[in-house]
Parts: sequence; C-alpha cells; structure tokens
Amino acid sequence: MLTIEPGNAILGARVTGVNLHQPLPDADQARVVQALGQYGVLCFPDQLIDAVELKQFSARFGALQIISKKVEPGMPEVSILSNVIENGDYIGAPDAGQDWHTDMTYNKTPGFVNVLVAHKVPMRDGKPRGGTEFTNTHAAYDDLPAGIKTKLADAVALHDWNKFHELMRSKGSKRPPLSEAQRQQRPPVPHPVFLTHPISGRKVIYVNPGFTVKIIGMSDAESHDTLEYLYAHVLQPKYRYTHHWTVGDVLVWDHLGTWHCALADYAPNELRLMKRCQVLADKVFDPVFMQAIKGTLNAQAAA
Repeated sequence: MLTIEPGNAILGARVTGVNLHQPLPDADQARVVQALGQYGVLCFPDQLIDAVELKQFSARFGALQIISKKVEPGMPEVSILSNVIENGDYIGAPDAGQDWHTDMTYNKTPGFVNVLVAHKVPMRDGKPRGGTEFTNTHAAYDDLPAGIKTKLADAVALHDWNKFHELMRSKGSKRPPLSEAQRQQRPPVPHPVFLTHPISGRKVIYVNPGFTVKIIGMSDAESHDTLEYLYAHVLQPKYRYTHHWTVGDVLVWDHLGTWHCALADYAPNELRLMKRCQVLADKVFDPVFMQAIKGTLNAQAAA
C-alpha cells in the first residue's frame, strides 16, 4: 500500500509501498502527483530501476525532453549525470545542475518534474556526498511583503538557456560556448514572475538565478535589483532542504514549486552516477489531466 511520509524539513516526503519496476496503479499515480504539489520533493527508496523503467515511470507525468549527448544508448530521453570516466571521456555530464536554478524555464513549455535514480553515490568517511539542495518557492512567495506581491502581480520575465551555460563555463566547465545556431534554437522565452501552481493552486516565485535574465518593462537596473531581491529571499535557509542520496533512491521533484542545486562537494575519484528523465509541463497545465487526477483521488476517498 502506497504510503507518503513527510519529512521534518520544509520540503520532502518519503514514498514507500510501491514497486517502480512495474507501472503504478492510477490511484497511486494520482496520489504521487498530488503529493508533488504539497511536498515538492518525493524520495522512493530502494528502487534501483533500469533506464527503460525510468523512462516508463517518468512518461506518466508528461512528455520527456530529448537530450542529444551523454544519454543511455538508444534512449535520448534518459540522460546520464556522472563524473565516471571510461575510455578517456566522461560517460555522463559531470557538472550538471551545480548552481541554483529550476530546469527548463528556458522552454516555452517549461519543466514539470525531474526523475533521477542513483546508481553510484560518492562517499567520504562513511557519509554520502553530492547531495541535491532544494528551496521552496511556494513558502517564499507566501512570505513576500504585500507591496512586492502587488507590484509584480502581472510581471513577466525572460528566461535564457545561455545564461546558465555561461555561468557553468565561468566556474570552470569544459563545455564550449553555444553557437549562434544553438542560441537561435533556444531563444529567450517569457514566463510570469509569479506563477499559479497547477496542482496546489497557490502562487510560486517563478524566476530563478540560472535562467532568468530580465523582467520585461523594467529598466536594466530596476530589473537587476528586483531579481536579486527575489533570489536572496528565496534562498533564505528557512526555505531550504538537502537530499542526501543512497544508491537505489528514485527522486522526483517539482520544478514549478522548487529550485535546486547539485552540491559539488566530492572529489574526481569519488564517483557519482545518476540517470535522469526531465518531464515537460505539457500535461499538468491541461485541465483534462488535472480533472482526471482529482476524479481518481475523489473516487479513492469515497471507496
């Protein structure tokens, strides 16, 4: 029987009583979607699923992003994040996510969830390294001053993939600069500064340090100062939670209500290997999808 046990932090819950090697029943899937809106980060322990199972589980949440490099052979939906080197090259992206952001805000259809399974976790002195830190943008919005909420109620910001790409390069990443053709494939896109979360129905702060470049209609100086204020507000310790990985963890987190940052606190010889699917928010903003989720939950409650 599926059990969702909240943690003691501002984000996170542990999900047990399921077998991710098989498709979840509709009732369990509906509860997982609902829990994402409530807890933001869900850990399914002891679920060392393979790439096919990871893809099948992830696809229940929405369309999967196609990745061009460092992927599972024959499966461009499953990317590999790793500092493991074979034949003189990394088998996966070694520096993915190593600064604060939320994925795919640079897409017209943004990200909904990330699904990662841990195959290797770096250890030092018996303790796991390479954790993933999160911050809660639901709670951060709730605590904003009323004047800020009013001022930015209808504001829209631009998000650009190149910002995070160059940030990683400035920190020592070996990734080359984006070509003009690559930049044209991913032009900046607008999203509301405050987004209504499709599951919780609450507002979230939907700008992030990784991809947001400007609030439309503001001067460069005012936009910069406003964004820096929002970033500092969201990153207060009271909104943050760190997941410390164990091999076999499947972690599902909501991009809409959280930011995250992969902690680079491990050495090159301390090996980390994750396999990942990134899920687009094509379904979760569809009223038909959400009505089906609510209908399933209501039927379960009435049974």
